[in-house]
This record gives sequence, structure tokens and C-alpha cells, in this order.
Amino acid sequence: MTAKKLFLFWMLLLCQIICAQQDTIVKLKEVVVSDLSLQRFSNSLSVQKLNDSIIEKNQSSLTSLLQYNAVIYFKQNGFGMVSSPSFRGTTAQQTAVIWNGININSQLNGQTDFNTITTKDFESITVRAGGGSAIYGSSAIGGSIHLNNELSFTNQFQNTLALNYGSFNTFGSNYKARIANQKISTNISISRNSSDNDYEYLGTKGKKNENGQFYNTSMNVSFGYKINAFHFLKMYSQFYEGERHFSGTIASESKNKYQDFNTRNLVAWSYLKAKVKSTLKVAFFSEQYKYFENYENYDFETSKAETILYQYDFGYLIHPKLEMSSSINYTQTKGTGSNIGNVTRYIGSAALLVKYQIFKSLQSELSIRQEQSNAYSSPLLFSFGMHAAPTQYYNIKLNVSRNFRMPTFNDLYWISGGNPNLKAEFANQFEIGQELHGKHYKFSATVYYNAIRNLLHWRPTNNQWSPENVGKVNSYGAEFLFDCNKKWGVHKLNFGATYAYTISKDVASDYQLTFVPYHKFTGNLAYAYQKFGFHYQYLFNGAVFTLNDNKTILKEYSVSNLGVDYDFGLTNTYTFGFQILNLANENYQSVPSRPLPGRNYLINLTIKF
Repeated sequence: MTAKKLFLFWMLLLCQIICAQQDTIVKLKEVVVSDLSLQRFSNSLSVQKLNDSIIEKNQSSLTSLLQYNAVIYFKQNGFGMVSSPSFRGTTAQQTAVIWNGININSQLNGQTDFNTITTKDFESITVRAGGGSAIYGSSAIGGSIHLNNELSFTNQFQNTLALNYGSFNTFGSNYKARIANQKISTNISISRNSSDNDYEYLGTKGKKNENGQFYNTSMNVSFGYKINAFHFLKMYSQFYEGERHFSGTIASESKNKYQDFNTRNLVAWSYLKAKVKSTLKVAFFSEQYKYFENYENYDFETSKAETILYQYDFGYLIHPKLEMSSSINYTQTKGTGSNIGNVTRYIGSAALLVKYQIFKSLQSELSIRQEQSNAYSSPLLFSFGMHAAPTQYYNIKLNVSRNFRMPTFNDLYWISGGNPNLKAEFANQFEIGQELHGKHYKFSATVYYNAIRNLLHWRPTNNQWSPENVGKVNSYGAEFLFDCNKKWGVHKLNFGATYAYTISKDVASDYQLTFVPYHKFTGNLAYAYQKFGFHYQYLFNGAVFTLNDNKTILKEYSVSNLGVDYDFGLTNTYTFGFQILNLANENYQSVPSRPLPGRNYLINLTIKF
């Protein structure tokens, strides 16, 4: 409760500071971001940026956005329920989520639930494929998702209100304000999502998704102060509160309920000049959950983790062809809970990043990182990449890296089965990609190989579940990304597609890992004529195995969405839209006996003023 009051007080204070700023709207010229490493040291990897126009056309959850626009596969227990990603055949814990340059994967279970992230709270979302542990630490084995709040120091006063209502009493709202001048920049975003989530199961006699209702509220504030031409003070804050009733399966009912409350706060002072880039960051994160086996009773399990982070980054342009950057990080996390007791983890790390322009058309990148902790042993991490551009329209990317994931508090300290002797997972990865790009199109093709060792498995032993380092997995495959956009007169056309072919096999058994499809394809088409807009989304997920012996298969499925909208505004934007989700009324599941919704509808209203 104290954290909520402090957060609301800071929000009120910011509103008092920014309310009198100039409201002239101009084209953005100067944008300051917190994650400079993503911009400057990712040239040898596949990077896909999803801007605000793509975010606006998708449903509010991060799961929905990436499911229809990226190569990542998602396993969902139902609409709005627990959502777990598989990036390049890895586990959910091996995909890192980076918030304004800071890794925010849970210290309790090691992953981020993508249905708890509201995409409209961010200006851009970036998918960085491949290993990133040398920069971002634990979990960045399959890839990383970057949530970015961008601050612009240009005169502007923009407000956006987005509302939607649809089937199953589903409601969503988002208010976003961007207020700035040459000295101060502020972004505010407030979101609310809820649903009765009582859709009928297709192919059954009137059965519904019982006990599936949910709601969540999130609030984001980004504030920047330009002290002078070189010094910037930035503050980022995020608050999330949600409650979900976990529905059962077709055959069994459930009375489970889950509540979670997360806060993230980051303060950064930056000195940015032509040759020198220096940033000092202090961050505080908290995460807490309550799990009710039966919501009619007050008995619940709970755990809480609080993390404080200190980080200093220093970069120097030694020569026009040579840039170096270093990072020192200290993190302390305290965990308490009914299942983990009282535990504390200390982590110290140091990293060095180098970028060298060998020739005009050939660039190299090197990153190394060493971590030390009181709870686990980490190997030396590295990433080496090359980026060659032999022609104006064609380039080649190559990257080799070693990455890792540290055991979580649940892995190590869970009272009924934790294993304090676990080793960190590590992976050696190689990839090579090619890219063709022109004025109106971009096409990339990447092949990769990832050898994962010390993979953690929770297995039943002595009548309880416990984790062990038993797994060796070889994951390899190919990814294709295509984007094309064209504008002529009052017409705009955009087409995007992704395809992933993934092999991820247990070395000992030679079986494909569970819930890793061999094939995934997405397609997006958007057309606009004057104030009229049309968009179509298509998703194909291949069949997946649900048991380790590969004897049980969950069939493939195809889902498509269709939307139209029209802007009725004259000087401001008043866009009214209508969407049909699951257009073909596909009966599909991503987890056995947990059907996802059939055809349903959504109306949207967006006002920009």
C-alpha cells in the first residue's frame, strides 16, 4: 500500500510540473532512449522493431502482438491466462524481457508472463533474436524482447484515448499523453483490461470457459529533464496490478485465483557527447503474487521479491572506426514467501563491448561479460559478430555467442523440492543471416544452431517434484522476415510476413521438445485509402508434441483476424473500428483440453487530440 501511495504522489507531482508546457505539435527530431546497447551493439543479429502503428492494430497483450508479428511461438492456457513463449525452440525462462535496458524476468520463476504486459504502454517494442547474455545477463538464450519508452525533447502536446469493447464482456482502455518542450519530456500511459472470458467451447454441448474472468491495471510514467546539451536526467516508473481466475479444462473445473502486483522504477543520469557516453542507473523492482487454490477460502500461497540495481555504463569513441563501452552492475534481490522462506541473492557483473569498422563495408562487434553470485557459478559469456554490406541493398550478418540462465529462487529454494546445488544453464550459439532491403521492402533469412547444456527439468522424485541439471538440447532452424510498404497518392499498403522452421531435440532421446512446433507462419496486410483503413492478420502454428516420448500430438491450427476502421475527425482523429477475431471460427488449442475462443468481435474507438 505504501508503494502505491508513493507512486500516485509522484504521478500527481509530475502532472503539476508538465501541465503548463507548450502545446505546439512538430515532427520529432531528438529522441533519447535508455537502451543504447540495443541500438549500437546489435548489428550482427536479427532485430525486428515493431513501431506504434503496428502496436495500435493489435490487441493489447504482448502475447497477441508477437504471436501475429514475430517468429516466437506461444503456449496459452486460455485467453488472458498464463502465456509462455518459445523462442528458437527454447523454454519460456530462456527468453529475456528487457524494460528500458534492464532485464525484468521474474526472480521467482525466471520468466515474464506476456499476458501481463500491455503493449500500448510503450512507444516501440523490439524483438532481438539470438543470444544476448553478454549484454543483458540471465535468460537471453533464445532471444530478448525490448520494451522501450522514448523521450523526445521537442515541443509537443499529444493525447490519445483508445477504448474497445467486445465479446465475453471484454473491455480495454488506454490513455496516453506525450508532453514536452526543449527542456522537459514526459510520457504517461494508463491502461485497464478486463473480461468475463466465458466463451463457449466449440464442438461441445454448451460447455463454457468457467472461472476465467480477469482484470489488470497498468500505469507507466517516463520523465526526462535536459539539464544542458549533454546532460540528461531520466526517470521511468511502471505499476501493474492484476487478478486472474484460472479456468479449468474441458473435463475438470477450477476454483483457482491468482493476484499479482509489480512495480518497476528506474532513474538514470546520462552524459551524451560525440565521443563520450556515460550513464549511471539506479533501479528498484518489486514483484508479489498470491495464489488461491480455492477462491472461496482465504488461504493462499504468496511470495515476494524486491530487487535493487546499480549500474554504470561508459562508452568512448576512440577512433571513428573504433568504439568501446563498459558496464559495471551490482544487483541485490531479497525474496520471501510461504514456499521459499527468506533468501537473498547478490550478483556483480562487468562487461566490455567493442565495435570496430574493419573496412567501409565490414564491421565487427565483441561483447564479454563475467558475473559473480553468492548462489551460483556463471561461465564467461561472450558474443562476437560480423556485419558486411558488400552492396547498398545487401548485407550479411554472422554471430557466435555463449549465453546462460541462472537458477531462480523457486529452482533453488522451493521448500517442497528446491535444489540448492543447481548449475546455471549455458548455451553455445552460432547464426548467419542475409538481408535484402530497398526503399519499400526488407527481406531477411537467418539460420542458427544452439547447443544448450545443463538444461533444468523439474522431475518427480520421492513423491515430490524437484529440479535437476539433466538436459542437453540441440536447437537449430531457419527464420524468414519480410516487410513491404508502399504509398501512392492517398493510398497506403503494407504487407509483412514471418516464417520459422525449428528443430529442438533432446540429445539423449532424439525427441523434439514438447510445445515446439516445426513450423510457424504469420502474415499481415494493411491498406488505407484516405480515412478508411483495412487490416488482415493470419497465423499458422504447426502441430506440437505434448509428451516427452513424442507419442501425443496437438494438431496444427490456423487463425485469422479482420479489421476495418474509419476516421471521422476533421482536425483531430476520431477513429472508429470493428474487428472479427478468429474469422473462420477455428476450433483450436495450444494446451490440451484448454480451447481458445471461437469467432468473436471487438469494436474500437481511438481519439487523438
